[in-house]
Amino acid sequence: MNDELLNVEVVYALPDRQKLISLRVPVGATMYDAVQQSGIIGFFPELDIEHSSMGVFSKVEANPKGRVLAEGERVEIYRPLIIDPKDNRKARAKQAKEKRSGQA
Repeated sequence: MNDELLNVEVVYALPDRQKLISLRVPVGATMYDAVQQSGIIGFFPELDIEHSSMGVFSKVEANPKGRVLAEGERVEIYRPLIIDPKDNRKARAKQAKEKRSGQA
């Protein structure tokens, strides 16, 4: 029966804490299945896995409920962006320009 199980990991991180859970899932399990089976919600009750982005080794997966896992993969649950990176760069550039021109 061991041939029918895969070793995978599920990870989630906040700025102040993180959790990595190693587990064995049945062959054919999806990313979403592994997250549910991991029990990570017990450590992060605020985590909404229905609407969270997920990926494997930093590659975002569009369909976590359909993406079947392979041996050794790590499912990453991503936090939502607070600010769009492009908007953040624009705001920093604007502040730098204002500072240079003495308007700050």
